[in-house]
Amino acid sequence: MFPSDRAELAERYAAWLAGAGTVRGLIGPREVPRLWERHLVNCAVLADLLPPDATVCDIGSGAGLPGLVLAIARPDLHITLIEPLLRRTTFLEEVVADLGLAQVDVHRGRAEEFPAKHAFDVVTSRAVAPLDRLLRWSMPLVAPGGALVALKGERVAEEIEEHRRVWQRMGCAEPEALTLGSTLAGGPTYAVRVSWADPSRVGLGGPAGGRGRGSSRARSKLPRR
Repeated sequence: MFPSDRAELAERYAAWLAGAGTVRGLIGPREVPRLWERHLVNCAVLADLLPPDATVCDIGSGAGLPGLVLAIARPDLHITLIEPLLRRTTFLEEVVADLGLAQVDVHRGRAEEFPAKHAFDVVTSRAVAPLDRLLRWSMPLVAPGGALVALKGERVAEEIEEHRRVWQRMGCAEPEALTLGSTLAGGPTYAVRVSWADPSRVGLGGPAGGRGRGSSRARSKLPRR
């Protein structure tokens, strides 16, 4: 799941999670024996879905899942980690410095208060909130040609239908339920991908509201599996 020249970084990050991450309460002690299959590999499968040199925002980053995993697997990505809690942003900053991840920025705050609206090619997250709230927090950060690509549970298809009125009202195209890495040891990873129904209206008082700042890196669509 990681390029050979990045495998050592992945191992060092796993050591951070098992050590300081556990001591500071970011990772439960019972998660340590299954860090690779349940956390690192589970996040790394998203890497193939992201376009080259994309700007990526990971909201509610916590211990850096999936943001730091993507930064290790894909050094071409430019990643912003958004996390409101000080003890977590301190951990993230220490890991970024130790691993030399120069393409990663850590921002302490809430996604809904982040000033750079409609600025990212990809907005991602992992187990942050039900789909309706996740859309409200994430889509205002998604560039016109970008998408939300988030890790969800196995009920993702049900969530999409349950919150149909929300994503339609926000001007989103119909979300895609994705099943990734089915053959891997940790089992499949479930994700959702949501793009704009009409990118031309994004940031101009249309979908998600407000006058946004479009990203010069925005793509018309993301790679599909």
